[in-house]
Amino acid sequence: MSAMTPIRARIASICGWLAASCLVVMMLVTVSDVVLRHLFGRPIHGVIEIVELFLTGAFFLALPAAFLREDHIVVDIVDHNYPQAVVWLKRLSAALSVIILVVMAYQGALVARDMMLFGDVTSDLSIPKIWYWVPVLVGIVGGAIAAAWMAFDRDPST
Repeated sequence: MSAMTPIRARIASICGWLAASCLVVMMLVTVSDVVLRHLFGRPIHGVIEIVELFLTGAFFLALPAAFLREDHIVVDIVDHNYPQAVVWLKRLSAALSVIILVVMAYQGALVARDMMLFGDVTSDLSIPKIWYWVPVLVGIVGGAIAAAWMAFDRDPST
């Protein structure tokens, strides 16, 4: 597909920074928990729930960036033998990704709605479980939009 446009690069960068920020928080909380547990025998209460929340953010907020940067794992079996087919295979895979991500977003929204209606919370810190679904749904919808963008990218030169 085409070289990254400035807007595409900016959106990918924002998603990457959000995901990286979640990863940093996750690491700081984990290191703090280990240090506090070792030095003072006082671990951070609910550290697993905090790490789970930020792990969700790290993964799903990076999803749109992966599509926009074309950073997915690639097996280039076709590339050498049929280079003219690569562009269309990329578009096809992006289009299939849109379909799969839309279905995932719909199913995730149903689960998130139920969790919100029933007031589900985590066991240690009573964090509303809907907060775990916010980065999931934002990332999946963002990934679907990014995949659609890549599927309909106008420059088939690369």
